[in-house]
Amino acid sequence: MTQEQIEKENKEIAREYKELLSISYQTLNEEDKKLIRKAFDVAVEAHKDQRRKSGEAYIFHPIAVAKIVAGEIGLGPTSIAAALMHDVVEDTDITVEDIERMFNPRIAKIVEGLTKISRMEPDPDISLQAENYRKMLLTLNDDVRVILIKIADRLHNMQTMESMVPHKQAKIASETLYIYAPLAHRLGLFNIKTKLEDLGLKYTEPEVYNDILSKTKESHEEQTAYIKSITSVLNEALEKEDLAFTIKGRPKSVYSIRRKMKAQVVSFDQVYDKFAIRIIYKSAPADEKFVAWKIYSIVTDHYRPSPSRLRDWISSPKSTGYEALHITVMGPKGRWVEVQIRSERMDEIAEKGYAAHYKYKQGVTEENSLDKWLNLLKEALENSEANAVDFVEDFKLNLYAKEIYIFTPKGEIKSLPKGATALDFAFSIHTDIGIKTRGTKVNGKLVPLNYELNSGDQVEIITSTNQKPSIHWLEFVTTARAKNKIKNALNEDVKQLSDEGREILARKLKHLKINIDEKIINELVTYFKLKTSQDLFYKVGTGKIENHLLKEFASYKNSNAFLNFFKKSIRKESVEIKSDNKLDLIVFGKDDEKLDYKLANCCNPIPGDQVFGFVTINEGIKVHKIDCPNALSMRLNYAYRILQAKWIDSSAQEFNASLMIKGIDGLGLTNELTRVISNQMNVNIQSISLSSNAGIFTGQITVIVPNKNVLNKLIENIQNIDGVEKITRITGSI
Repeated sequence: MTQEQIEKENKEIAREYKELLSISYQTLNEEDKKLIRKAFDVAVEAHKDQRRKSGEAYIFHPIAVAKIVAGEIGLGPTSIAAALMHDVVEDTDITVEDIERMFNPRIAKIVEGLTKISRMEPDPDISLQAENYRKMLLTLNDDVRVILIKIADRLHNMQTMESMVPHKQAKIASETLYIYAPLAHRLGLFNIKTKLEDLGLKYTEPEVYNDILSKTKESHEEQTAYIKSITSVLNEALEKEDLAFTIKGRPKSVYSIRRKMKAQVVSFDQVYDKFAIRIIYKSAPADEKFVAWKIYSIVTDHYRPSPSRLRDWISSPKSTGYEALHITVMGPKGRWVEVQIRSERMDEIAEKGYAAHYKYKQGVTEENSLDKWLNLLKEALENSEANAVDFVEDFKLNLYAKEIYIFTPKGEIKSLPKGATALDFAFSIHTDIGIKTRGTKVNGKLVPLNYELNSGDQVEIITSTNQKPSIHWLEFVTTARAKNKIKNALNEDVKQLSDEGREILARKLKHLKINIDEKIINELVTYFKLKTSQDLFYKVGTGKIENHLLKEFASYKNSNAFLNFFKKSIRKESVEIKSDNKLDLIVFGKDDEKLDYKLANCCNPIPGDQVFGFVTINEGIKVHKIDCPNALSMRLNYAYRILQAKWIDSSAQEFNASLMIKGIDGLGLTNELTRVISNQMNVNIQSISLSSNAGIFTGQITVIVPNKNVLNKLIENIQNIDGVEKITRITGSI
């Protein structure tokens, strides 16, 4: 770099630093500014010789993370200082002890929590990534600010991924959608959650993202005019009531539009509520509820509400601390529009989440539901002895879950994730009650323990001192708390049986002339398709793995088949493809290797679909679509098993595809359908099933197609048949 370029870069660094101080959500005194300046100087010195892949000085990254922490999350000087130094221990010679000496133990503890976990050699039978997430979440035991700064770090990394290779972009984006966006949601950081989701979609499904983004931009002018037509009416009506307020029009995010398109199986044009209107009002704390319902009354005087889409999160706030009234009204031109009503205090909590919640917490005696959630999470983390992948799966379920509100027999209200059961409710009250649950009553009627609760249910728990959990209880609950408590209660018996099982196994293997060691245990775990060594010992201890099965293992181990079995579970095997066989193929990796594979039943890819390979333990390579429902989980938990893949020569082999058709029934519809499919397209019909009810028909057709292009053309032609309202390709087994 020239001297001129260095001076220009230094000026830019100084400008970024000044902006960091100016955007801080919290008021900074002189001591705070000195602390931040000292952290900034340490970071600049530590990273002075480092550059990012984009070519810019590395120090721009910690400053950007600190800006997100200060402005968007709203944390104070301790967190800003920690954010500035979040990479110095990982990337330089500075130690945690050095930071504690230069600053204080709290900043040192946060930086230690933020330091990346050192890499280990990947093991095909465990998920390093899932274990890393569990360790990261364990830092909540020390300070929730670690997670908040980690989210800020991930957001900036997502915003600056252009220079990375595509497969790394897809991996990082999958992790983001799988764990970081749900975490941001759960901590009330809705703006950051939205940004993470949109960026995640941008790199996992770039074509879908760009298509929705371009269509959103095309319709922006028309949407702006539409929002203006509604806000002008509401402005006039609210001003007559002498209310102090602001109205904002807010377009839905690309990710939320995509989610709606998938959930409702509709096109972009068929998603009607692509934007929301937010009314933010000034009010004294005591009058907030009254003013909110007054505004609701004014809005519904002008626009007809949908009774089924009223959400009152003022009377019962979400466990994130979020409060608001949400109503969906019928706007001009017959379009549904969501209207969000919230006070300035509620808006601040919605924007800043955790930090704003604590700003307003003073004087509140009742424990906030977000605090309760954090305490439950800490409890789950401390007590969980589960496999890391299972733990992360359970944990994630409780991040995005919609909430239901349940009443105790005394009329107290409890919030639980949607899908929670009567037994989940018992454990949410107290562990002892959950463990001793003998029966449950919902609204006065006796129900099974796995009865799924609905909002408004009143639940009574019947307990017995003699009751003990059984293994089946794990199937009766959905919350991570209940699962962990049941597992802990069962654990003593399992440990005892496992200890006995290990001794029995060692004795039986000795008779078979096999010495028990870690290698043999791992081979047995894989052979019997188990997850952990404890599973193996437990099954031996309970007699489920008998002598004849161990003898089969011994003979299998001594054969060549055993060697091939384990090679296949870890390594990719090349297979010869006959040159005279012109079937469609999927090739793998940068070198377009031709390997043996199977198409996954969960998403049923056909030629032309974007795909990836997944190396399974027992079934070789399975090929999945990029947007397979299981894709995010696989990319997060088993990133080292993912293979780049693509179709080649998709002109000969034929594939099955099932189509679901809905529309208005008419004379000769079946004939017209078969004519379009068979005569126009030269496509064979494998099966066709149509049924009619009160003038509406639904049907499923399975056709044999050579590739995706033909299938797309076929769908287009069927869509043009008079009476056909909707046609969709069914994902899943055909």
